[in-house]
Amino acid sequence: MKTLVLNASYEPLGVISTRRAVMLVLAGKASTIAGSGAQLHSRSLVLDAPSVVLLNQFIKVPHRRIPLTRKSALERYGHVCAYCGKYGDTLDHVIPRARGGTHTWDNVVIACFRCNNVKSDRLLADLGWKLPFELKEPHLNMASLISMRWNDPNWEEFTEPWRRHELQLAG
Repeated sequence: MKTLVLNASYEPLGVISTRRAVMLVLAGKASTIAGSGAQLHSRSLVLDAPSVVLLNQFIKVPHRRIPLTRKSALERYGHVCAYCGKYGDTLDHVIPRARGGTHTWDNVVIACFRCNNVKSDRLLADLGWKLPFELKEPHLNMASLISMRWNDPNWEEFTEPWRRHELQLAG
C-alpha cells in the first residue's frame, strides 16, 4: 500500500509506503488527511491506514529538472508519435545528432518505428513535415508525476489543483 505525502502547504511531495506514513503520524510529524479504509493492528493499537498524510512543518523542496530519459520522454508525450499521432515508442532527435543536434528536451520527441525510419537522419524541412507543438523542457511538478505514475482516484483532489496551477504557469 502507498500513501501520498503533502507538504504543509498541501503541495504533493511524493509517495511513500503506508508503513512509513504511519511512522510519521505516530511520531507527530504528519497528520492523516484521508484514510484508505484498511486497518493496521498492533498488540495494543488499531489504526486506520492513511491514504494521504499532511506534514506538520513546511519542507522547502528545490526545483529539480526532469532528466531526459526514454522513460521520461514516453511519459511526457504519452507514447504518441509526434509525426503521425499513432502509438510511438522510440526517441527521435528532431535535428539529428549526426547533423549537430543535441540530446535535450528541445530536440527530442517520440516517434513510431515507421516514422523514425522514414525520417532517418534528415531534417523535418527536407521531408515537408512539421511538429504539431513547440518543443521545450517540461515543467512538471510533483503532482503531475504522481498522477502519471500512480493512478489513484482518491488522490485526485489533492494533486489536480497543483497540476492545473503548473499548466497555467507553463502555458
